[in-house]
Amino acid sequence: MNAPAPAATTTTLAYGPWRKAVDVHRPHLPDGPPDSPGPPDSPGPLPAVLLWHGRGPDEREVLAPLARAAAALGVLVVVPDWRSDAPDGGRAHLLASAAFARELAGPAPLVLAGWSMGARAAVAAALNPAAFDGVRPHAVVALAGSYDTPAASTGTVPLDDLRTAARDVPVHLLHGTADPVVPAARARALHAALTARAHPATLRELPTDHAGLVLTAYSPEAARCLPTTAPHALAAGRTAAATLAAAARRGRRGARPGP
Repeated sequence: MNAPAPAATTTTLAYGPWRKAVDVHRPHLPDGPPDSPGPPDSPGPLPAVLLWHGRGPDEREVLAPLARAAAALGVLVVVPDWRSDAPDGGRAHLLASAAFARELAGPAPLVLAGWSMGARAAVAAALNPAAFDGVRPHAVVALAGSYDTPAASTGTVPLDDLRTAARDVPVHLLHGTADPVVPAARARALHAALTARAHPATLRELPTDHAGLVLTAYSPEAARCLPTTAPHALAAGRTAAATLAAAARRGRRGARPGP
């Protein structure tokens, strides 16, 4: 008996002048090659998600379980390495990864997403595109982030960016109620500020912790987050993956918010 085909396939490429690693996760298409631009019943390029990891330098593999789960739902998920300990805080890496993802996605919608420190970077880039080379995603999905300090992407504070932000990029916030690293109150504060300005926003609080939201658990021995099968993480990760995929698919049906 043949083994079942994987729900998603992963290719590691390189981006930017540093040739940094980036994983491209694609849904497995049974009627076409893994790099086919889209499923047979949905012509054209796949809607895409650019997913940034957190503070740990070059930790794209931490987000691999979530990225594969989202790709299995029919979207392209791009997860680059980047370094928050770079002299510029990682801004050049984030900018180059956005350019790479935009080129890869072509005319398809591009959702900007991130976890932990990457969540703050994603929200800031969407609320202050002028400080991020004019990048305008169709939506943002922010996982377990804090939004009251400067972001690596723009150098600005997302809560401050709201004062001048246009209300054209939906922001979807997810946070674990048992998060010991970043309290869920940080997501609630941003959500309240967004809704006060009539900015399209959602907030989902899930019964998991900081790592569980991305299908991982922190390992003191490895000093990083590793894949887990803990029930709370599996449930939260499924919700996070579905949120990423739904945001990207909604972008396909809607108008591009900007260049």
